[in-house]
Amino acid sequence: MNARPRKIVSALRHFLASESAGGLILMASAAAALIVANSPAAELYFEALHAYVGPLSVSHWINDALMAVFFLLVGLEIKREFLDGQLATWSRRALPGFAALGGMAVPACIYAALNWNDSQTIGGWAIPTATDIAFALGILSLLGNRVPVSLKVFLTALAIIDDLGAVIIIAAFYTSGISFAYLGGAAAVLALLIGLNRAGVLKLWIYLLLGAGLWVLVLKSGIHATIAGVALALTIPLRTGATDSDDTHDSPLLRLEHALQDVVAFAIIPIFGFANAGVSFAGISASAFVDPLTLGVAGGLLIGKLVGVFGFSMLAIKLRLAETPVHATRTQMIGISLLCGVGFTMSLFISLLAFAGDLHLQDEAKLGILGGSLMAGVLGFAVLRFARPHQAGSQPDVPAGA
Repeated sequence: MNARPRKIVSALRHFLASESAGGLILMASAAAALIVANSPAAELYFEALHAYVGPLSVSHWINDALMAVFFLLVGLEIKREFLDGQLATWSRRALPGFAALGGMAVPACIYAALNWNDSQTIGGWAIPTATDIAFALGILSLLGNRVPVSLKVFLTALAIIDDLGAVIIIAAFYTSGISFAYLGGAAAVLALLIGLNRAGVLKLWIYLLLGAGLWVLVLKSGIHATIAGVALALTIPLRTGATDSDDTHDSPLLRLEHALQDVVAFAIIPIFGFANAGVSFAGISASAFVDPLTLGVAGGLLIGKLVGVFGFSMLAIKLRLAETPVHATRTQMIGISLLCGVGFTMSLFISLLAFAGDLHLQDEAKLGILGGSLMAGVLGFAVLRFARPHQAGSQPDVPAGA
């Protein structure tokens, strides 16, 4: 019989598989958005996004509500990886941590250098700091086994730390008009959620019901509503307290994470991409492609990520602060660093916050995101496609870290 027993795959392997496939769908949705935005259906496309459904427009429902679910999944993955995954120990956090730090700092500096004297655009400094794990892993999936698993794990861990940095940036720098009454209510609900966690309550529906209330209060408070998703995730229990720690069926966090993975990868992120990647070139002049904003975003993603991720990784390895990914070569590390410049989803999201209400600046930022991400993705794919793999028995051309 050809029926094979169903393998129990790890949460990380399932994550990699779903994100890779989801990345390919995200590519298609972004391409579709660009086509529609520059077709006879463009007017209908933009009108639909600005149409109101209840208290919010369609665009706001996507960016504030659906993306809160995306950030909920991000928060669940961050918590799991830090408590019981690839980032559970300091030695495992070291290399992706240094790489993520460089991958955020250098792009931000490049953008700031080009926009320092413009008070309208300097606020977009965080746009090129993001890495889109779905897009990046979608590109990696096209390479098959040419890339060692250790580098896929490294990229995933780096992107998770990068997402954590993005959450902190959004909360700290893109919040205005705080309502302390609603913020106090949100803090009370969050305290209740933490209390339930401490008390060992494992009923997932209770956390989700309170999480919906937390989302409303955070939305009304002036802090971006997606932060509620991360806050909720950090209160959901990972462990059940059972003696058999290997049995994950009763873990509320793992059950919710597995339930959301496909929904986010195959529905929410493609919808977000289709709603926000549409840029009409009709009203854009040629000068927009060389404006400091556009160049800052594109340069930050393409050059900043390469220099930051690769440079900080090599420095950490050289100083023996981190270890080299198994079977990785220097050329492959360069390719992975380039793929980190695919900033699509989170970069688009931050651009909407940085230039809220200014569609012209949003469009210029989108040009930089699309151009920088495209070049980084193509170059990263080419480098990894033609890189010579590590040969068994030979010394890797990345200096050993131990």
